[in-house]
Amino acid sequence: MSKISRRKLLKIAGVAPTALAFASVLPPNASAASGKTITAVMHSDLRIIDPGFTTAYITRDHGYMVYDTLLSTDSTFKVQPQMADWKVSDDKLTYTFTLRDGLKWHDGAPVTGEDCVASLKRWGKNDGMGQKLMDFTASIEAPDAKTIVLKLKEPYGLVLESIGKPSSLVPFMMPKRLAETPAGKQMAEQIGSGPFKFVQSEFQPGVKSVYAKNTDYVPRKEPASWTAGGKVVKVDRVEWITMPDAQTAVNALQSGDIDFMENPPWDLLPVLEGNSDLKVEVLNKFGFQTLGRMNFLLPPFDNPKIRRAALLAMNQKDVLDALVGNPKYYKLCGAYFVCDTPFASDAGGETLVKGGGMAEAKKLLAESGYDGTPIAIMAPGDVTTLKAQPVVAAQLLREAGFKVDLQATDWQTVVSRRAGQKPVKEGGWNMFFTNWVAADVMNPVANVSIGGRGKNGGWFGWAEDAKIEKLKDEFVRAASLDDQKKIASEIQKEAYDQVIYIPLGQYLAPSAWRKSLTGVLDGPATPIFWNVDKSE
Repeated sequence: MSKISRRKLLKIAGVAPTALAFASVLPPNASAASGKTITAVMHSDLRIIDPGFTTAYITRDHGYMVYDTLLSTDSTFKVQPQMADWKVSDDKLTYTFTLRDGLKWHDGAPVTGEDCVASLKRWGKNDGMGQKLMDFTASIEAPDAKTIVLKLKEPYGLVLESIGKPSSLVPFMMPKRLAETPAGKQMAEQIGSGPFKFVQSEFQPGVKSVYAKNTDYVPRKEPASWTAGGKVVKVDRVEWITMPDAQTAVNALQSGDIDFMENPPWDLLPVLEGNSDLKVEVLNKFGFQTLGRMNFLLPPFDNPKIRRAALLAMNQKDVLDALVGNPKYYKLCGAYFVCDTPFASDAGGETLVKGGGMAEAKKLLAESGYDGTPIAIMAPGDVTTLKAQPVVAAQLLREAGFKVDLQATDWQTVVSRRAGQKPVKEGGWNMFFTNWVAADVMNPVANVSIGGRGKNGGWFGWAEDAKIEKLKDEFVRAASLDDQKKIASEIQKEAYDQVIYIPLGQYLAPSAWRKSLTGVLDGPATPIFWNVDKSE
């Protein structure tokens, strides 16, 4: 691959001119409400607001503002009570959850066990860990208003870890009437029991999203730790302002027109670090895995040889140099389950990490019967951490002999289109790129991208692989960590053989905020706005 500067790649990907005036982006009266208001630019615009409908992180982040969870995860990866405490029967088959006092929905109704049962069932249909838990579940019932009882068919070692998982899809609790929304539809309301209320009347997709302090929320007494502990809200409002142009957002942060920027570009970090009014820090210390996902339902990637040719054409260093640029913030890694973790292995990812697979990619593509079908790649230009991957991949695929249709779009359009299974000519797609926080991909059950359920509850791309699903069942039944490691290695081998997805390395993404904000929490999943105060 010929050398292309990162700035040129981002320009190709559709970055707006940096001269765009800040005044034209910030909505009128963005912080005009009385009381303390935090104004933040998140990694993406928010359009889909149902946190059970998509794994998109901006929707998950919205979920944490509005909703709460039965259990949560602290900074030692230990599952903690959040809305409920629990007991486990001696035979490990019955889990009894008891709701704590003071829980109310934002419309004033009390939270009930029936609400939580319906919420768990909805989550269990859509989430990878939830689906696997439901495979082992005999029943979930609410014998009274404060109790949820989950009974298993056989012992399952990840019950608490599943219900307390910190990232997508998070098992958020919601009223029964909303949790029973038919599959494939989004909820009609945003009624949670969490620390903030969604201000529907001020929601302007593409402009801003607004959250007001839930004055009825009763936090836990423990100190805040990741998504666990007391969710104490210290400001009156949080406003997410949409600014597609990163330079504009950086200028706004430096001038004090916004307070927080989730993902400033890596090449602008020295500018922010040199500003004494700002703090720059990596909040997610475990980082992200970036990846390419193909559509198994449509030609040409319904052919495993063609998927394999695409994998061989990829090169992690080219991708990460374009995406991040600074090796301080990235790591070449062929492990599906994240490097430096118990289930890490580089087996199968040698060409991705070391390069040198292009000649074999060309040969395999020539042998595969590829008929020149253009590869429709969705290329969002409005998210700092997703601009470079499709541009680099398109060039590498073309070099291997593929025809490529690189389709410039925005991330929320990708989020909507990737859920559809139509042919490309009717708005379908062949390939997209995304990122997972490490906590979402650290083991074979959490890693929803590595599932093999196909159309029957599978993640976007709908890979079907009965062997992987069988191995995942063996993983959760394994009696020891050593046994789990062996099974995880087998799953990785199968995933590379079938090219379930293409891992493109790991990276860290610093955030930046004005020092007028205090109490900013780190975590494995999301920018957290409880515990944060703002000085005037």
